[in-house]
Amino acid sequence: MSDLNDLYQEVILDHNRRPRNFHPLADASHSAEGYNPLCGDRLTLYLKVDGNRIADVSFEGAGCAISKASASMMTDCVKGCPVADANLLFERFRRMVTTPTDCEVEDLGKLSALAGVREFPARVKCASLAWHALKAALDRKDQTTTE
Repeated sequence: MSDLNDLYQEVILDHNRRPRNFHPLADASHSAEGYNPLCGDRLTLYLKVDGNRIADVSFEGAGCAISKASASMMTDCVKGCPVADANLLFERFRRMVTTPTDCEVEDLGKLSALAGVREFPARVKCASLAWHALKAALDRKDQTTTE
């Protein structure tokens, strides 16, 4: 199991060091702000929605390694994705990081690297901040999300 934990840790570190889609998106059709008052993570998520598909997605901001890695991994997963699938992925991810540690969680591929945060309740907000910003942007909520 430690090899798997090492792999997961390396995935998180890689996305923190070299975040994907880390830039403003000038022609975004949707955006949302996220702020975690517990640790100071802040981000802005940008979406370009074309019809019912997320044509492009990016983010910018500052935060801890978990927050930045989660945002980077999320943007990789939802780019090109139908909006309905992105909403379902939000729910699946939320369940994964909030399920009690003694329960099985759904395998979400590389996103499963973030399942370990459920053992550290204070870090759940770090991992889920970008996801709540995604949901807020898709729902066109215009207040800063602190979920």
